[in-house]
Amino acid sequence: MRNAVDLPDTIPVFPLPGALLLPRAHLPLHIFEPRYLQMLTDALKTDSRIIGMVQPNPVPGRSKTALHTIGCAGRVTQFSETEDGRYMVTLTGLSRFRVVEEIEGFTPYRRCKASWAGFDRDLGDSETDDTLDRGPFLSLLSRYFDARDLSADWDTLKEADDELLVNSLSMMLDFQPEDKQALLEAPSLDTRRETLVTLIEYALRGGGEGDLLQ
Repeated sequence: MRNAVDLPDTIPVFPLPGALLLPRAHLPLHIFEPRYLQMLTDALKTDSRIIGMVQPNPVPGRSKTALHTIGCAGRVTQFSETEDGRYMVTLTGLSRFRVVEEIEGFTPYRRCKASWAGFDRDLGDSETDDTLDRGPFLSLLSRYFDARDLSADWDTLKEADDELLVNSLSMMLDFQPEDKQALLEAPSLDTRRETLVTLIEYALRGGGEGDLLQ
C-alpha cells in the first residue's frame, strides 16, 4: 500500500474522453500519438511510473479544452511495443487526485499539480458494498446487456468481489464522459454502485425518452 506522501506533486495527465480509471483497477491503453509516446517515455524514466487519467471538460468560447477537477492516477504496470512503434499499455489505478493547477510549457503533453488529500481510502484495501443485493442488480444488468446486444460471463460476474464487479462495470460500460466523471467522483463503492444503477435504468428508458428499450 502506498501513502499519499509517496505520490508526486506533479504528474503527466492523459485527457481521454470516456476513459475511466479507478483505484486498484486495470485500464488498457493504446498509445500512438507522438506527444503521448513522449509522455510514456518520460513516465517510464521515473520511479513511480505514474500517469493521471482525467476527463476533458470543454468550455464554450475557449480554444483549449479544460480538465475536470478530479482524475485518477495509475502506474504503468505493463507495456509492449508494436512493430510500427505504437505501445500497448496497462495502467493500474493508485488513487484519485484533485487538479490544483495545470503547468504550462516544457512538454508536448499536459501536466498538472496534483493534490491527493481526501482520497486516503483509495490507498487502502479493496472496498466492499454491504448493501449490494446481487440478484436484482444482476437482473438489471442482464436487461441492459440484452438491450445492447452484449455478452457476459455471468458465472464470473456472480463470483466477482464487490469492488471488482462495480468498478469493472463502471469502466467498461459505454456511458457519456460526464457520467463516467460521476462514477469516478462517487465517494464510496456503494454510492458508485447506486450511480451505476441510475445510469443503467436511465439508458434502459432510452435516455429518458419514454418507454424502456427492453
